[in-house]
Amino acid sequence: MNQQPNKRGLLLVYTGDGKGKTTAALGLAVRATGRGKKVLMIQFIKSPDRTYGEKIMFDRMGIEILQKGIGFTWTKTPEEHRAALAVAWRFAKEKLLDDTYDLIILDEINNALAIDKFPIDDVLPLADVLETLKNRPANMHVAITGRSAKQEIIELADLVTEMKPIKHYYDEGIPAVLGVEF
Repeated sequence: MNQQPNKRGLLLVYTGDGKGKTTAALGLAVRATGRGKKVLMIQFIKSPDRTYGEKIMFDRMGIEILQKGIGFTWTKTPEEHRAALAVAWRFAKEKLLDDTYDLIILDEINNALAIDKFPIDDVLPLADVLETLKNRPANMHVAITGRSAKQEIIELADLVTEMKPIKHYYDEGIPAVLGVEF
């Protein structure tokens, strides 16, 4: 086996307009768990009020996954979203500065950081996110997902994968599919 326990933790970014960003992070979580790593996935947009396939399976597998959001920006008021983002970031920051986890996934934080319909920088400050990522434990891996990754995050990252849509069934009027999107 090619084990490198003393290597520094990596910052992985999955971004772009194509499908597969969260799915890539879910696969990473399964792979890390299979190697005995302690994994936490924090979902910044998804709400605990809905059921998601990854949550059902991760609970069975013993992978910690928490929905800290309240859904898409058009489903609630800006104040509700701001409050949820503030709570999500405080929680994430606490976990990122602790050495409990080997891998933390910040699912759809890019989407949250890109919100421009209402102010978010006071509740989810990009500068604080960057500083926290820089100051996390040296061996902790972090995966960040979501569209519209900020240039500063891309520059800090060790890996950036952009999902690019070529063809999507949404374009044919097929809505989100159970077991594929959620």
